[in-house]
Amino acid sequence: MASAAFEEIAETFEFLDDWEDRYRHVIELGRAMPPLDAAFKVPGLKVEGCASQVWLRPMLERGVFRFEGESDAMIVRGLIAVLHALYSGLPVGDVGRVDAFAELGRLGLNEHLSAQRSNGVRAMVDRIRETAAAA
Repeated sequence: MASAAFEEIAETFEFLDDWEDRYRHVIELGRAMPPLDAAFKVPGLKVEGCASQVWLRPMLERGVFRFEGESDAMIVRGLIAVLHALYSGLPVGDVGRVDAFAELGRLGLNEHLSAQRSNGVRAMVDRIRETAAAA
């Protein structure tokens, strides 16, 4: 169950044979994201468990889950963009049904991320799911 935005990323990845090209594409996705307002780079929005600094600002609008995010690391910012494509815009009740790791596996990200990065992705997914569940 992936969004159209995520499916678009998955289709692009199918055309990129080389992992280095995929890596660059993830970074470009992160560069294309609007920056998070500095007012939201606060301890309460910081995601613990990431090697780099990560902030996620969840928003619920009429039962729809959205979030903004940012990191000080380019690849992590790209991973935030991928998670944004996966989750943002879903009905809040559907967020917990998304198997993020299976979807990221379709992109080959699971096998190419370091253990620290994988832990960071897990921490971001956990934060997203917890926020949606609390709504």
